[in-house]
Amino acid sequence: MTCPFCDDNNIQPIKIYKDDLVMAFPTNIPIVPGHTLVCSARHVSKIDQLSDGELKALSDFVIRLKNGLRKTFQAEGFNIAWNEGKMAGQAIDHLHIHVVPRKTGDAGIYEYEPRKFLYRPGSRNESPKQELQEVAELIKKSLA
Repeated sequence: MTCPFCDDNNIQPIKIYKDDLVMAFPTNIPIVPGHTLVCSARHVSKIDQLSDGELKALSDFVIRLKNGLRKTFQAEGFNIAWNEGKMAGQAIDHLHIHVVPRKTGDAGIYEYEPRKFLYRPGSRNESPKQELQEVAELIKKSLA
């Protein structure tokens, strides 16, 4: 298996940060300057494969990175996301979190509406409260 994130020759020249748990580097196809990928140092593809320590380290570093991106790029907001699995758009089989600094005047989408990006096009009616309650109960039961 080859992984472009695990191959240090790919990351070394552009590395922002790396320790035993986390690494970060700018993506090679940024949405805006400063668009950074934060990854687990260990090769995993899904968030539930991380240890508690790895998950905390990723979360802590994302917060630290946001502070740096505010200073460096005058970020006023952030898009933070990861795709998990091929059907969700994960193109590289190594867990990575996109941290995209946003500010007034950026190109691209400002009014993020998940329904436009994640599911089918077109409008969808609001679900009735009863349907939402039934779905909530099904999920609660699966968590027990």
